[in-house]
Amino acid sequence: RLPLVHFGYWNETLDKWAAEGHITIEEARNWKDGNPIDAAIAEKLGFDFNWNHCFSPTTDLLPAIEERILEEFPDGSRNILNVDGVIVTQKTGATGIPHEVDHLLKGRKEWQEFFLPRLQFCEERITSVSVNAGGTEVPFHERGLDYLRRGEWDDPYGLWCGSLYGRIRNWLGMVESAYLQADDPILFDEIIQTVGDLCYRCVEKALEITGAPFDFGHLWEDICFKSGPLINPRVFREKVGRHYRRITDILNRHGIHIVSLDCDGKIDALVPVWLENGVNTMFPIEVGTWNASIKPWREKYGREFRGVGGMDKRVFAYDYAAIVDEVER
Repeated sequence: RLPLVHFGYWNETLDKWAAEGHITIEEARNWKDGNPIDAAIAEKLGFDFNWNHCFSPTTDLLPAIEERILEEFPDGSRNILNVDGVIVTQKTGATGIPHEVDHLLKGRKEWQEFFLPRLQFCEERITSVSVNAGGTEVPFHERGLDYLRRGEWDDPYGLWCGSLYGRIRNWLGMVESAYLQADDPILFDEIIQTVGDLCYRCVEKALEITGAPFDFGHLWEDICFKSGPLINPRVFREKVGRHYRRITDILNRHGIHIVSLDCDGKIDALVPVWLENGVNTMFPIEVGTWNASIKPWREKYGREFRGVGGMDKRVFAYDYAAIVDEVER
């Protein structure tokens, strides 16, 4: 049968399950992707494994931008500068994506002062990662390295390969990331090149140091919404495509042929870009307001196209009959 996988849990969901007596408070508080609690909860729910169970080099800003409160309001909400250099409004009790107010990254000055120095490669990006070795989180340089080399995991285990454009869009904001392509194309290219180089170096070094038999590579972009891509597909192909190819080529040379990407939304216009650059597994195939389905893509692209998802998760809010109908579909 096909494997039944999950991608972790919202903390609010874990708290709800603990309050209802399905899991313990300790499990809710100490859950982490790939740790023993994650495996225990998955077994209770009937999942086979967590798709987010990866060895994860640090491909983000290092060090992160220091988070600080900029302004507080009478209703208890506040504007903060977060670790990505984005000013957001935090509201007490709110658990959704916060409202973006402004962005630290506005042009070359901020790029060179705050971002470029934090996007340089160093081995600490690999060796500072903790590893779940035999059910215990241990530092990479203790039992972690031996554990990786022996491949003593029971479930598929991935290698995190970073984000080639999604993080850039977050730093700049949706509007400014679009304008920068025209306002300063040289800087736009430099940012993409810097991020692409960093992600490649992290993948290259992780494969070299660990010698681990990873089962798949995984990237994150969140690059589409319900009507289509958050970037012009032509620009995406020209500017970002070759960086995917560099990463997928080195993965393939190490025997890793499943490369998945957290894409989100209506991805039709970007699927050809990913497939031609070695990314062959789309995650998630989301049956949302755009009614995505694996079937037409498999018919168009053949078996090279793979997907995680394809079920309408909204039915889980209904009754068992609705769930059975969706499974049968």
